[in-house]
Amino acid sequence: MIYYRNTVRGSGLVAHEVKATAKTLLDALGERNSTLSLSLVDDREIQELNRAHRGFDKATDVLSFPLWSPGETRSQQHPERLLGDVVISVETARRQAAAYDAPLKDEVSRLLIHGLLHVMGHDHEEAEERERMQTEERRLAGAIGMPWPYDD
Repeated sequence: MIYYRNTVRGSGLVAHEVKATAKTLLDALGERNSTLSLSLVDDREIQELNRAHRGFDKATDVLSFPLWSPGETRSQQHPERLLGDVVISVETARRQAAAYDAPLKDEVSRLLIHGLLHVMGHDHEEAEERERMQTEERRLAGAIGMPWPYDD
């Protein structure tokens, strides 16, 4: 299940398309029956979240808040796995999309992929983990039929 909220008026993003992309990505990760919260916000709101949760007083493109630990499995008591929250700034996504002449929808999908992988426990601090995460980003982009914007 996808819990979806878009607080950006006139974003041009279609809710059922964004949710369908998120569901396809969950399926590609083997998490078809898991739940994800996805919020599309403006720079002001993501800056507030970034300041409150990471100590950085600036807007960013995507934030992820995992609700489970890697390796944790479903149980009889909790059959629904709540993966976490992904928050995307539509304003930042729009600027980034313009920088490489891509549709906003593709940039939001790219940020969703990146944020979802963080929710799933991936990181890019170390070179080896960064390489694994980039490989998985490309695989997931392929799963939704999206060209990866950073391939040469």
